[in-house]
Parts: sequence; C-alpha cells; structure tokens
Amino acid sequence: MLIGQGGTKMKYFVKRDLDGFFGLFVDNMVQLLLIVALCTNLCGMSGDQAYLIYSRILPGAAVSLLLGNLFYAWQARRLARKMGRDDITALPYGINTVSLLVYVFFVMVPAYNRTGSAELAWKMGLLACMGSGMIEFAGSFVAEWVRRNTPRAALLSTLAGIAIGFISMTFALQIWVKPLVAMVPLAIIMVTMFSGFRFPLGFPGGLVAIVVGTVLAWTLPADWSGVSMGEIQPIAGWAFPSWAGSELLSAFQLPAADWLGLLAVIVPMGLFNVMGSLQNIESAEAAGDSFDTRSSLAVNGVGTVVGSLFGSCFPTTIYIGHPGWKALGARAGYSSLNGLVITIICFAGAVGSVATLVPMEAGVPIVLWIGVMITAQAFQATPAKHAPAVALGLFPAIAAWGATVVMGAFMAAGGTTMQDLLVNNTNSEVSGFLIKGMIILERGYIFTCMIVAAIAAHLVDRRFFSAAIWSVVGAAMTAIGLMHSFQLTGNTTDYLLVTTRVVEAPVFDRAYGLCVSYLLAGAVLALLGMRAKYAKNPFDDIGHAM
Repeated sequence: MLIGQGGTKMKYFVKRDLDGFFGLFVDNMVQLLLIVALCTNLCGMSGDQAYLIYSRILPGAAVSLLLGNLFYAWQARRLARKMGRDDITALPYGINTVSLLVYVFFVMVPAYNRTGSAELAWKMGLLACMGSGMIEFAGSFVAEWVRRNTPRAALLSTLAGIAIGFISMTFALQIWVKPLVAMVPLAIIMVTMFSGFRFPLGFPGGLVAIVVGTVLAWTLPADWSGVSMGEIQPIAGWAFPSWAGSELLSAFQLPAADWLGLLAVIVPMGLFNVMGSLQNIESAEAAGDSFDTRSSLAVNGVGTVVGSLFGSCFPTTIYIGHPGWKALGARAGYSSLNGLVITIICFAGAVGSVATLVPMEAGVPIVLWIGVMITAQAFQATPAKHAPAVALGLFPAIAAWGATVVMGAFMAAGGTTMQDLLVNNTNSEVSGFLIKGMIILERGYIFTCMIVAAIAAHLVDRRFFSAAIWSVVGAAMTAIGLMHSFQLTGNTTDYLLVTTRVVEAPVFDRAYGLCVSYLLAGAVLALLGMRAKYAKNPFDDIGHAM
C-alpha cells in the first residue's frame, strides 16, 4: 500500500476492484472476440492465415492494453498519494470499439476485397492504427484548442451516427434474428445498466449476461436457437509479441493511392479518440478525480503506437464510464488486474477457445448498450438547443451504413452489380438514385458528419461566419477527394483523390459540383452574417427558441 499525506493508507487492491475488473474484463473480451470474428470472416484470416490473429494482432493488442492499464493504475495511486485520499479510481482503458469496427470495415475489408490478401489487410490495419496513435499523441498538446474551436455537437453526432449504424443496428439485428440466446442477455444488460440493479454478491451485469447467454447456447438445440456450438477450439499456443516495424514500412512503400485515401478514416477517428478521451477525463474530474490531461492523453496515444509496432491494428483509448466504476467502489487494482489477465489470455492463444466457448450472441447486447450510450451522450452532453445539429450530423453515417449493407447484398447475390445498376438503370430516380446518393455520402462520411453538424450548431448560435468557414472546409475536403468523390468498379468503391487517375472505372464522380456547392453555401452564409450584423431585428426568435 501507499502512504499519502496525513498518513492515509491506500491499498493496491480492494475487494470492490473485483467488480470493476469483471466489468472491464468482459468489455475487453468482447472487443477481442469481435477481432477474432471479424478478421476471420471478413479479412481472410482463417486457416493458414489465422496466425495473423493469434501470433501478431492479439499479442500486439495485449502489449498496448498492459501498458495503458498499468499506467492508469499507477496514475491513480500517484494522485491518491498526492491528495491524501484512498478513493481514487483509475481511468478505464481498452480497445476502442468504434475504431475497431471502422478500421475493419473501412480499412481492412476493402484492402482484402481488392487484393484477396489477408496480410495486406493486416498491414493496412497497422498503418491506420499507427496513424491514429500519432494523432492521439499529438492531440495531447492541442486538445484544448480543438475542443474550443469545434462544437461538441459536431464531434458527438458523428460518433452517434456510427453507433446507430455500425454498432447498435448491426448487433440489434443479430439479437432479433437469434433471440433465444441473445434476448435474455439483452434484458439483463438493460436491467443493470438502465435501472442500476445489482445482482447478489455484486456480480457485474455484463458477466451475468454472458454466462446466461452461453448456458442457453449450449443447452438449447441448434435448430431452435440458430446458434451452433461445436467443439471448443484448443488453445492456439503461446505467442509472444514480435516487432512489426518492417511490415509497417512496407505498407508505406505501396503506391500512395493505396493508403492516402485512408486519411479520411484515420484523421477523424484519431481526432475523435482524442476528444472522447478528453471528455472522459473531464467526466472523471466531475466525479472527483482530477487527472493530468496531457499525460493521460499522451499515454493513450503511446499505447496505440506501441500496439501497432507489435502487430495490433486497433487503437486503444480511455473508456467512457469512470463515474460508474467509481460508484462500484473500484479503485486502481481493477485496472492492473485487467491488463494482466488480458495479456495472459492473448499470449496463451486462449482467445479462440473463449470465442468457441462463448457465443457472440451472448456478448453483443453489451456492445449494443455501448452504441446506445454513445448515441444518448450525443444529445445529453450537448446544449439542448444543439439537438437539431446532432440529428443532422447522423445522416451521413446512417447513409454509410446503408451503403455497406447494399454493397454486401450485391456481393452475396452475384450477377448484377452496383456498377450495372448505375450505368444501365432506366429508373435511376429510384434505386440507382438512392444507391449513388449513399455512395456519395459514404465517402469520407466522418468528415461530412462533422461539417454539417458544425454548420448547424454555429447557425443555432447565430455565428454565421463560423458556419461559413466550416462550409469552406467542406469544399476543401471535397476538392482534394477526402469527401464524396468515388470510383465504382463492380461492387467495389474507392476514394478518388485529386491525384488519382481513373483506371477502368465506368462509374466515377470527382464531386466538383459538391465542392462548388459548399463554396456557394459558405458565401451565402457569410452574406447573411453581414446582414445579421448590420440589420435591425433580422431574426425570428420564435423559431430560434428551443
């Protein structure tokens, strides 16, 4: 134990740390199970290529998790000693769910679909993870400036849009398709998370939900539940982290067109991780634990960078929910224990055994709850008058999810492709119109979400010139190809950067019309701002009052 000011004794581990550990451990395990399932099924990392998961990605992720969990536990004990208190709770830390899904679907899957190479998909993931970590580290020095100049509605609405489509909707469909296994765990999660109900002996709701779902999957006939539980996969064997710097370098040596388009994913996700972590630090301060912002964010970025250097494709982050862990009575020990246990499981190659023992349907209600909380936070943590701006920012992300679903349907069906539909469709105002619109919004949708929500938030605040600047930013992003422009070959869409040459793509759009439209909109906003500045009573305050 540590001795603080005034002789206060701070233990390294307290009983209630077990509550915090089970909750954080279950959450982290869900992320690892997602990595196994998504990389196996979507990125070709099965059979001979499974080593990429068990020998490269998971050991690398374990390095990142161990580093961060130990640091935030040490940080909590250090603050406890400084403050002379014994009730400091460490910041929760783990793999970023949103980044995991976004990087799989928008970085790794496109690379695999384009080349059929699981190794290339892994390398592109390394590249994205490294970029995100560097942004997170750099963000520790400028986070306050970014926060002051970007409306919170613009940042949170983007996350909410991703949460609705790629997290909540995807897993909600899975729950309702296989309800006999997934619905009861969902009910347990809703009871514990929404009502605050505590199970006997203090068992965490997430752990209870997974245990109940697993029992149902193993006891119900497969033709009833729709979940087939086969033999438990043997432990893959010990695999320790290995240096992945050469693979990262080889990814940079690919043609620029192969990785520059990833900036439309890496940059906003890195910024969101910075802002999300910053908000979580503020949340901890509101709960009574005031951690140093710069070091907290810097280690967050370092953990992600180190993970990529040892094979992980997925950024880590400071989790939301510090006040919840604090209310459970967890202190610093839950963080250290989580890092150690996760590391042992990853190094031992036991994640696959857990994946075949525990059905995904038992864990997805937890991920659904995360998506719901992200969406709710977008409205709760922003001024009430900015709610319309948050709502407006959802549309590009929802369109992106729709485009992904449509693309998957065309690929599964075979025959007619999206390219055929857009080139030959005689009824273009129906399906062709909708598909092209979704593709346009899907390209760089994370930027689009931010920009339209920022414009709306500034207009609610009657800051016309600020709104005009954001519109010009939209024009610039579109001009260089990070938003809206695309080329479509078959069912595969690619970014069409300003430096990209269109090769054998019958359907493409450089979106210059949208670029000009953003500029025109910015000019209109600036002119109206001039009128608002000099005219008498130009506003209808009935419409503005919300």
